[in-house]
Amino acid sequence: MKKTLPHDGERVVEAAYGATAEGRNILAMHLASYSRALEFCSGKDVLDLGCGSGYGIASLAPHARSVVGVDVSTAAVEYAREQYRFPNLRYEEIIADRPTHFPAESFDVVLSFQVIEHVVDDAAYVAEIHRLLRKGGVALFITPDRRTRLFRWQKPWNRWHLREYSDESLAHVVCKRLSILGSEVMRGEALPVAAELRRYRLARWAALPVTLPFVPETLRFAGLALLSWISTRLQKQHNEGASQSSSRTSYWFERDDHPGLNVLVIAKKS
Repeated sequence: MKKTLPHDGERVVEAAYGATAEGRNILAMHLASYSRALEFCSGKDVLDLGCGSGYGIASLAPHARSVVGVDVSTAAVEYAREQYRFPNLRYEEIIADRPTHFPAESFDVVLSFQVIEHVVDDAAYVAEIHRLLRKGGVALFITPDRRTRLFRWQKPWNRWHLREYSDESLAHVVCKRLSILGSEVMRGEALPVAAELRRYRLARWAALPVTLPFVPETLRFAGLALLSWISTRLQKQHNEGASQSSSRTSYWFERDDHPGLNVLVIAKKS
């Protein structure tokens, strides 16, 4: 029997996200992140720290020397092993908010795509990436840009996110362990970007009041879970034509101080 993963918004799954216009848009953004990483990964030993369903790191496997995808979900790791196979690619399970089992200085490149916003202790997370990198190795951090998604005082409307970052706040966490080489923001073609920004605007208003800063975390999560359940049952596809043609080439990263869809911080182990 083929492995399946729940379509609950915590991890992107190609088969599930490819079924709707909104999902294709989100999937395209994620694939664009891995495309951005290609220049750093060619011929290198690469770790994808939080690989989810495995589609992303599998796209880099033909170009890297070796690739390892890890995730805290047993189901995600099993799914990735079944769906995406290359001779130089393996998937392993790790324990959430604990150091990994890899020896120090095991990798040339560590990717952290849409992960740091999920971890309890972001400083310890960056410290572990520093431990895993070889001297001169590079880490790429990509996370949603809170400046675009949230009101300034608002907690995340994605129930799986503990916090969200601007380019400055992400760099502030990363620079305590690694040397910052630069930061970028995700841009894209007008139509898919407009659809995504509309989704953000609706979500931040719909998530009130459970995303107010004084709301306890358990109540925020429960309220957002209920909202997600309702939304799934009422959801209608909007802008189908606009989002239908969205692909990884519809999005790109560039140096810019203005808010984007995602932020990218590139850092190096000196």
